[in-house]
Amino acid sequence: MTRLSVNINKIATIRNARGGNVPNVAKAAVDCERFGAQGITVHPRPDERHIRYADVREIRPLITTEFNIEGNPIPSFTDLVLEVVPDQVTLVPDAPDAITSNAGWDTVKNRAFLTDIVGRFKEKGIRVSIFIDPVPEMAEGAKACGADRVELYTADYAAQFADGPEAAIARYLETAKAARELGLGLNAGHDLSLENLAYFVQTIPWTDEVSIGHAIISDALYMGLEKTIQAYLGEIRKK
Repeated sequence: MTRLSVNINKIATIRNARGGNVPNVAKAAVDCERFGAQGITVHPRPDERHIRYADVREIRPLITTEFNIEGNPIPSFTDLVLEVVPDQVTLVPDAPDAITSNAGWDTVKNRAFLTDIVGRFKEKGIRVSIFIDPVPEMAEGAKACGADRVELYTADYAAQFADGPEAAIARYLETAKAARELGLGLNAGHDLSLENLAYFVQTIPWTDEVSIGHAIISDALYMGLEKTIQAYLGEIRKK
């Protein structure tokens, strides 16, 4: 079954807006796990505007489920990942000033760089996923770089879903098939929600993991965190 990894960045955003330690990000990670999440995702950025490097260090020993750290492998990020040794690292090519991730890697043009960084993480026993747009050639490039998985950037799928699910998912299905044929694992994330999640995993049932943050934390404002996580798990189980 597709696993649900909850991205807790938005909880850190709320904390940082006020200062102090409310809400407590580490407690939120433990609670998400207790409420049924099968993974915790964090995306520390250089300006630490939400998840801080210190949060990553604090959370690592507290959770027993899968820990996924995503981000651009600049030197400080790379050092943090090699220090903490999560279960998975997801490489995302976001610029320092990006509001949120907005594109996948060009795994062909960046092959030398990605091959080197993937090798460094795998030497520590960390599974490596590369964030890509829904283009089969990018999956092929990720395989050539030595990645274990790719994560499909699903913003376009979410934006187009209301106009027609089949058209919205077509490129994703093509790329997911290519990844499977290459022997790559498959993750997905960005703007997945209660409205579009079930269709995605029903159409691409070999999806290993979905990483969802913004929609879960937004829904939790109305439903509560536990009920929201259970609702998302319910959407996944519909397949």
